[in-house]
Amino acid sequence: MFRKAAVPTVSNGSYLQGQANGKLSSMDSGQPAQEGKVVLKKKVTLLRGISIIIGTIIGAGIFISPKGILKNTGSVGMSLTVWTVCGILSLFGALCYAELGTCIKKSGGHYTYILEAFGPLPAFVRVWVELLIIRPAATAVISLAFGRYILEPFFMQCEIPELAIKLITAVGITLVMVLNSTSVSWSARIQMFLTFCKLVAILIIVVPGVIQLIKGETQHFKNAFAGNDASVMGLPLAFYSGMYAYSGWFYLNFVTEEVENPEKNIPLAICISMIIVTIGYVLTNVAYFTTISAGELLLSKAVAVTFAERLMGNFSLAVPVFVALSCFGSMNGGIFAVSRMFFVASREGHLPEILSMIHVRKHTPLPAVIVLHPLTMIMLFNGDLYSLLNFLSFARWLFIGLVVAGLIYLRYKQPDMPRPFKVPLFIPALFSFTCLFMVALSLYSDPVNTGIGFAITLTGIPAYYLFIVWDNKPKWFRKLLGK
Repeated sequence: MFRKAAVPTVSNGSYLQGQANGKLSSMDSGQPAQEGKVVLKKKVTLLRGISIIIGTIIGAGIFISPKGILKNTGSVGMSLTVWTVCGILSLFGALCYAELGTCIKKSGGHYTYILEAFGPLPAFVRVWVELLIIRPAATAVISLAFGRYILEPFFMQCEIPELAIKLITAVGITLVMVLNSTSVSWSARIQMFLTFCKLVAILIIVVPGVIQLIKGETQHFKNAFAGNDASVMGLPLAFYSGMYAYSGWFYLNFVTEEVENPEKNIPLAICISMIIVTIGYVLTNVAYFTTISAGELLLSKAVAVTFAERLMGNFSLAVPVFVALSCFGSMNGGIFAVSRMFFVASREGHLPEILSMIHVRKHTPLPAVIVLHPLTMIMLFNGDLYSLLNFLSFARWLFIGLVVAGLIYLRYKQPDMPRPFKVPLFIPALFSFTCLFMVALSLYSDPVNTGIGFAITLTGIPAYYLFIVWDNKPKWFRKLLGK
């Protein structure tokens, strides 16, 4: 099932892209197109790029993370500070990825940049942990929020059965994967519609909140920093919750080869999206506290719904529907982007060959999409939402910090590389230090979940030598792998 990097070939009507010696090919590489080649087409415009970023960022996070951040910071003022700082840090990270996306015009995101900077071993470990833990856990977290909110109008007077949430969630996950397997254009169109729904959902919360402030409803902001003192143990988990809510700014880099005019559109899409999201998130949290006290927010299982019930009466039934659509859009954007990482890793020989196949008529990386389905279902039926969030955060932010550190390394390793968009050096330095520092602190804050994430990450090292490096595999082992 695992293989060395292959040269281009045609197999059963599906084109298998690949190059040798650990360097990725690109649609902008200047190599002549081969007749009959089936490739992923450039269908991501600036507007679609913005919808991918905003549509993936605004999902479950803003409706789940307020509780996690407040719990770990201890006060309204400190929680709003964390939201603001996380927005600024995310913007710094997004600007770093904008530089990487314009100078390395290849799909694959984190995997591609680590491969270019540090070589195949850390790149393989990155895609290994993405496949085994990060993407299934992230999809499970987002989809559980989708299931809870879509059922909320039917269980207003009682508790929603957990089994019902997980069953409707499983249907949603399956629907997203079928959509992404069927059509790139329809995935992008639906993503644009769902992004509009997300912004409407944010406005439904922000506008009444602003009206409340005008009326003088500021009692929950008095002595805003009073309460339980934030501890060194709690702050990493608070930042994980906040950074999770903002995560998604890197997904456009996963589909770079499908972006029209990437030198211009990637930085523009990232900057526009991050400004909109940061302002929207901070105002949404301010709106929550105009109506809900810190204690009530911690007790609420659906913060946005609780807020809407207080201010909107019967119209509050529309809020969970908008939130569910928002979560569905985040699921769609995540699957759309990350499947390209698996596609590129397979093209490099780091994942089974079948994952680099493209459907000959639909032009979608169908195997790379559906490979996530069974792993996500395992996470869904065997995980708690908040433990999953901490479970995936360790590995995710460890490698994002490594990617941005790689940007600094590439500045010195390849100083003559064309960089149409270039950020000041202090931005990647600050961002990578913050990521790695918070990852180190999390080992003390939540040793069980982060320890599990760390252990699974380390399994990528023997797996690399077993599946990729070891050429003289015994016959029974080759048979076991399907070779």
